[in-house]
Amino acid sequence: MIRHFFKKSTGTLLLAAVLLLPTNLEAQKTYEPTPGNLKARQDFANSKFGVFIHWGIYSMFAQGEWFLETSGLKRDEYAKAASGFYPSRFDARAWVKAIKQSGAKYICFTTRHHDGFSMFNTKQSSYNIIDATPFKRDIVKELADACHAEGIKIHFYYSHLDWTRDDYPIGGGSGHRSGRTGKGNWASYSKFMNAQLTELLTNYGEVGAIWFDGWWDHRGDSIPFDWHLEEQYKLIHSLQPSCLIGNNHHVDPFDGEDFQLFERDLPGENKAGYSGQAVDKHLPLETCETMNGSWGYNATDQKFKTPKELIHYLVKAAGKGANLLLNVGPQPNGEIPMQSLMGLKAMGEWTSKYGATIYGTKAGDIPASAWGVTTRNGNKLYVHILSLDTTSLTLPLTAKVKKAICFADKSKVQFKQTKQGVTLSFTAKPQEIDYVVELTTK
Repeated sequence: MIRHFFKKSTGTLLLAAVLLLPTNLEAQKTYEPTPGNLKARQDFANSKFGVFIHWGIYSMFAQGEWFLETSGLKRDEYAKAASGFYPSRFDARAWVKAIKQSGAKYICFTTRHHDGFSMFNTKQSSYNIIDATPFKRDIVKELADACHAEGIKIHFYYSHLDWTRDDYPIGGGSGHRSGRTGKGNWASYSKFMNAQLTELLTNYGEVGAIWFDGWWDHRGDSIPFDWHLEEQYKLIHSLQPSCLIGNNHHVDPFDGEDFQLFERDLPGENKAGYSGQAVDKHLPLETCETMNGSWGYNATDQKFKTPKELIHYLVKAAGKGANLLLNVGPQPNGEIPMQSLMGLKAMGEWTSKYGATIYGTKAGDIPASAWGVTTRNGNKLYVHILSLDTTSLTLPLTAKVKKAICFADKSKVQFKQTKQGVTLSFTAKPQEIDYVVELTTK
């Protein structure tokens, strides 16, 4: 049965011809977003917080989503995990409820990761949740329905690369040890991808975004590889014009993309080494990060970030005008790990009290500093003090301040404004995870 999962490869001459075509980096800028798409962009930018879910048959191995690649396991042996995948405790409504209570406004789910396994009912391959597992329930359908019922946006992660299909033209980034026999057939693989994307955009209701990953697999090719993104992006926008497109390619945005992604880094930073691209000032921004160190479920990775670290990352992202897409990796039985649920609960407690200081805001007047960040909504400037060892803070603010209060209890905060800026004075050093001062400005 395994051999039916992976298509045989033909047409290497066609692949060679495709590789000689101009890349999307050279494509003319012709994309004009619809009014609905522009509104969706603004709604997305206002939402500030989403939850990423990495879940697939890789959870069975409990060593992260890259297990097929890092273990050296052959694809046919790896695929046997599908026959034992039966997440008996999966409850889409419980997931969405916990995520909604965290303050997140959208969910991005891995419909198909690099291992090629589809977590939805697809007619394009039998290597999917319905045909290859005893569970035989459409995970994506249940999750999308629960999101629609709760008013949470659903986004779909989709991998451009595939470690298992013979027709994928494998690049230099990964996937050389899975036991593939074909040399690649781009026409076949491209047709497969676009057919699956059509299914995702026609069978699951309104989709907030398609989140692509894997472009980087061909980044180092000696002959520039053309993914035909322009054609693919046009397909997506023709099916759902308001559906946003983002691509985790780690380079400047291509024509047709509606928001810019940053992996494990805030916009403008590159500590993790994935985000050296310039920040696009015309697109909404999103940074994705893990709760521990892994995207997929990893039983040995128990180093989870503290509530303080999670909240600070959310606030720092908002201070740069970006959303935080915070990842959870469900267990093979379908439950979200308890540590992740505790992190979501802490986020919910904070957003229920301070949500107005990030939702609907843009980056504040003052750039991020060692003490914290600022966010702005209309005439309200929110000063998020994350670390301060003194009882005063001078801000290089030119806007005229009319009023200063502690956001939590609405008590007055003493301030003095001069030509050099505004100095806030406190009776004691701020001790909260995030001490927020609300400034009303002219």
